[in-house]
Amino acid sequence: MTSSGTSSGEAHGPPADSAPWTAAWELLLPAASAPARARGRTLQAALREAVRTGRLAPGTRLPSSRELAADLGVSRGLVTEAYEQLTAEGYLRSDRGAGTWVGDAVRSARPRARDLAPRSPGARADFLPGTPDLSLFPRAAWAAAQRGVLAELPHHALGYPDPRGLPRLRTALAELLARRRGVVADPERIVVVSGVAQATALLGFVLHARGVRTVGVEDPGSPQHDALYAAAGVGTIPLPLDAEGMATGPLREAGVRVVVTTPAHQFPTGIAYSARRRAELLDWARAVDGLVVEDDYDGDFRYDRAPVGALQGLDPERVAYTGSVSKSLAPGLRLGWLLVPRALAEEVVERKRTMDLGHPTIDQAVFARFVERGDYDRQLRRCQRAYRERRDALVSALEEHLPGTEVSGIAAGLHVIAALPNAYGPLERFVGRAGAAGVSVRPLADHGRVPDDGVRLVLGYAHLSPARIREGVRLLAHAVAPGAV
Repeated sequence: MTSSGTSSGEAHGPPADSAPWTAAWELLLPAASAPARARGRTLQAALREAVRTGRLAPGTRLPSSRELAADLGVSRGLVTEAYEQLTAEGYLRSDRGAGTWVGDAVRSARPRARDLAPRSPGARADFLPGTPDLSLFPRAAWAAAQRGVLAELPHHALGYPDPRGLPRLRTALAELLARRRGVVADPERIVVVSGVAQATALLGFVLHARGVRTVGVEDPGSPQHDALYAAAGVGTIPLPLDAEGMATGPLREAGVRVVVTTPAHQFPTGIAYSARRRAELLDWARAVDGLVVEDDYDGDFRYDRAPVGALQGLDPERVAYTGSVSKSLAPGLRLGWLLVPRALAEEVVERKRTMDLGHPTIDQAVFARFVERGDYDRQLRRCQRAYRERRDALVSALEEHLPGTEVSGIAAGLHVIAALPNAYGPLERFVGRAGAAGVSVRPLADHGRVPDDGVRLVLGYAHLSPARIREGVRLLAHAVAPGAV
């Protein structure tokens, strides 16, 4: 603490150990230059306002009257009087021998940051789809990868990165995706992104710049595609599905040249595109000089057989391939990838550059190390075992408590489609009763146009233990039993 010992009005810096109140200290400076007769009132008003607005937070220790007087260049008596007045009013509190502190009686006007992250509705049983089990995140292995990266990462690597992503990660991803998903993965055409959402937005902006104004999307499908393309100025046309995938007749009639698909495990219906439909889709793309966008959101999770390879492997110049770690590790990592055809690569990379100057370097390096050392493969195997057990538990519980329920879709992913017997309808009453009992479910009809033929649900299970799944289905069955009030 620098003490002037004068009353010249010259202010000095706050004490080195007073960081919590440093930001508010400048608020008191005008009091030092106020007219002598108003100086005391001005100092009191400034202190009062600093506490009321939260500039001085409850529990903040103030400098001694001697120190503050020296810093502001005013008499010590002026500061002592201000402290005493605000203590009497309840703004401050003084402990004999321990100094003066900001009291906690005043409700600060400082705005609080809100958390707008999507959260579970707090239901007794939550079967909403799309959420992995976040408790499976490999904290110890991830922390070890972080320590290794921080120890070995050269200083220059902390500068602005290649907008495509770290070469180390792109190389690791190319090997991983070729091995696990059958893609044709050139590291030079991989772009590391903040999940599939950013990959979609990047493609949307590039397509819009090329004059594309509409793209085809699966119906039913993910509503996020509509919103993400709309943000880029591109509209969406819903295209119906049949038992083999996106129906090719309506696709040809729609007049679009870009379609968005989930061929390995269609969301939400759970079907896998047939080999014939995959070939027809690529034939269409070649005929119209078009593009297929492949969202491989959970392609690693197949429980009854090896996963179907990615569509991109059949024609990498007609398919843009996207994926992420949101289902395998955690969506909060915001880490994904986009493999683009050669004709789009330069434009996508430039758009990525202008959008955010590249993905965070340390996060990329950690994931690269995680992949290189086999930790990611181990994590996938761990998730596969857990999610298969939970899917089996859900199917078994539905058979026991809601007999006659038909589960459709391949044995894969993080959700099932459950069609209940007609006796449980109509749908609105079913959903209302489930909600009243504290069970959150989502109708298939929420994802697009589907036949109005009873109660069909998209049930997520990955985030629930087998015991919670069985109890949740039991609660649901009790709430919606025919004749229940």
